[in-house]
Amino acid sequence: MENTTLIAAFLGLLEGLTEFLPVSSTGHLLLAGHFLGFDSKGNTFEVVIQLGAILALTSVYAALVMRLLLRALHDAAARRSILSVILAFLPAVVVGLLAHDFIKTVLFETPKLIAVMLILGGVVLLVIDRIAPAPVHHDALALPLGKSLAIGVCQCLAMVPGVSRSGATIVGALLMGVEKRAAAEFSFLLSLPTMGAAVAYDLYKSRDLLDFGAIWEIAVGFAVAFVTALLVVRWVLSYISRNGYSLFGWWRIIVGTAALVALSFGF
Repeated sequence: MENTTLIAAFLGLLEGLTEFLPVSSTGHLLLAGHFLGFDSKGNTFEVVIQLGAILALTSVYAALVMRLLLRALHDAAARRSILSVILAFLPAVVVGLLAHDFIKTVLFETPKLIAVMLILGGVVLLVIDRIAPAPVHHDALALPLGKSLAIGVCQCLAMVPGVSRSGATIVGALLMGVEKRAAAEFSFLLSLPTMGAAVAYDLYKSRDLLDFGAIWEIAVGFAVAFVTALLVVRWVLSYISRNGYSLFGWWRIIVGTAALVALSFGF
């Protein structure tokens, strides 16, 4: 019991720490589960602790979202901001519905692929952090609709575990002239419908396999993920504004390389 509780707390910490950073929380969780021998029937544990991270983000942005919804009744700019996020969300809906089973049964079961994608994504972050065009968009709530849709297409790359949802959207935004902090903030706002829909769909698709027998471990992971994600979301925007994304690029490369070495030794 003690051992499984510690693993649950560690995985919750990992989820909360990485969900909103461009380092791939899914990749980290799948690799950690592989090396720790942790298995959750129907991925119940992983799905529920993601809810903890979503709840943390929702609590941070609840006031902003509520203001937008209220302003939308009489303010065209607010309606346009909401439409921008909806447009960016739609490509993930289409790809997720069409490829869900393949992603879950094939891609999620390939640790070597995850490690390679962590490394490649890290290299991309390092390069883009240096060569991204000068920003022309500084407000996450005022992006052109065409660019919002293009960022949503970039988000679909994150269907491959190890790519990172936030990493794909941030890189796409940077290449389209969105300022670093605004790129991260738009990624956070986009994650609200994307993650919410993904978790709901996962729960529905796996409803016959879900196992809540380990309710204590699930509760521990959920609570740790919520608290950690809350701290990370509040910190990351100010960090990115000052320092950019190179730290996360190196983080990905180190974790991916360590995983490949471990896998090559049969772990």
